[in-house]
Amino acid sequence: MSLVLNNVRKSFHQGETEIQVLKGLNAKIEPGQVVSIVGQSGSGKSTMLSILAGLERADSGEIMVDNANLVPMTEHDLTSFRAQNISIVFQQYHLIAHLTALENVMLALEILKMENVRERAEAALKELGLGHRLNHFPSQLSGGESQRVAIARALVVQPKILLADEPSGNLDTHTGDKVMDVFFEVVRKHKITTILVTHSESLAKKCERTLRLEEGQLVER
Repeated sequence: MSLVLNNVRKSFHQGETEIQVLKGLNAKIEPGQVVSIVGQSGSGKSTMLSILAGLERADSGEIMVDNANLVPMTEHDLTSFRAQNISIVFQQYHLIAHLTALENVMLALEILKMENVRERAEAALKELGLGHRLNHFPSQLSGGESQRVAIARALVVQPKILLADEPSGNLDTHTGDKVMDVFFEVVRKHKITTILVTHSESLAKKCERTLRLEEGQLVER
């Protein structure tokens, strides 16, 4: 799916003071493109990602995913659209502690009432190199393994758009590099439109494009 941002704005209020975070974002991301978003801490990267995910509302503008505009959607329609089209990988793994790696991934499919749940979940974990960890609980997994489970859970539903917020931020450099190499390999194999928020210049360079968020606007690098 393509993603087009037209003059997307977002502000917050602190008391009587209005703080403009996003001051008219404009960008066009082609289907299957892998794009990094960089910028200083506090520049609004996570806010932008939350808006693209439909977790927060833009004040104005258009967020076009193919021919669907997320901004005016009702909460019900937005929730449904997100479930069917968008997945998110966070810095924190957000795995359910009492479920195995396999069950954590299966749950994403069960929520969407998809078929062949176990087979799909196993295939997703094996693709991320975790075929030997299917029945391990999160407490038995390393940080890198936990993040790969989280990535498998995001990818198993076959999203059209994948959003990733500092996905290697909790990992040491060596582990993070290994996890992200697998991440890039899989999203490119499946041609998933991917937006990666990162502080890492080396990760940004592995993407096809880099956009910098500065002073509330996106600038091509």
